[in-house]
Amino acid sequence: MDDPKREEIQAFFMGLQDRICAGLEELDGTGTFHEDKWERPEGGGGRSRVIEGQKIEKGGVNFSAVEGHLPERISKALNLAPTDFYATGVSIVLHPKNPHVPIIHMNVRYFETSVGKYWFGGGIDVTPHYIYDEDAIFFHKYLKEVGDKHDSGYYPHHKKWADDYFYIQHRKETRGIGGIFFDRLEADETHTKRDRFNYVKDVGNAFVTIYKKLVDQNQGKEFSEQEKDWQYHRRGRYVEFNLVWDKGTKFGLQTNGRIESILMSMPPEAKWTYNHAVAKDSPEQRTLDLLIKGIDWASK
Repeated sequence: MDDPKREEIQAFFMGLQDRICAGLEELDGTGTFHEDKWERPEGGGGRSRVIEGQKIEKGGVNFSAVEGHLPERISKALNLAPTDFYATGVSIVLHPKNPHVPIIHMNVRYFETSVGKYWFGGGIDVTPHYIYDEDAIFFHKYLKEVGDKHDSGYYPHHKKWADDYFYIQHRKETRGIGGIFFDRLEADETHTKRDRFNYVKDVGNAFVTIYKKLVDQNQGKEFSEQEKDWQYHRRGRYVEFNLVWDKGTKFGLQTNGRIESILMSMPPEAKWTYNHAVAKDSPEQRTLDLLIKGIDWASK
């Protein structure tokens, strides 16, 4: 088949947003998405969709397709000559009500320039408030199956990339149990542009199946005020990563992106308690102990 053009890629991402929103509304049971359509003065626009339901306390599923001149500081950071750019993709963050259900994030995207460069990027990762081995094992094995359909090297490479990327350097801890992360995927001697696109499509299409399993596994667990308080503190770590280290957030802010769409990843409530400590040998301490790189969940 011919290489996919931006029109085909954009159409897939728009359809992916529709399918994921329908799946999440069914999963939540009562919540429905509110949509804001927006336009970017420099070119392009998007559809931001937000849900508040009985299981999802706050969630966002964004689609965008933007274009214009790439700011000089970004073109230098990307090692590109001055250029116009086009970028499209879907970005998702879900913050559940039940602290036993994890936060989940996914982003799948495509970027091209007027000087002929292009690449795909994305990833999916999970940030549990409480780490349960069975959830982590299921999540990583599922991602490995998705990757192995296309290239046996995808999962180990992109899993390590996620461990390194979703790392809160000032805390010396990972954001959660990782997942996969990849960027600058373009054609090479073994992969065509369509090969890369097919991988990105399968990552995107896996989202609802993965999250439904994690919700079904944990939604019925009762929780205490103390566990809810811990959830707020874990959300605080999520905020720290997104505002200090996340490259996607920085790109959106530096290209005059829509601020409501960029910051839809923020939780509705979070906590930062001075010198916060947890009890020794507690579930909270066990979770902190597992926020490290290199755990081979897929082999457990």
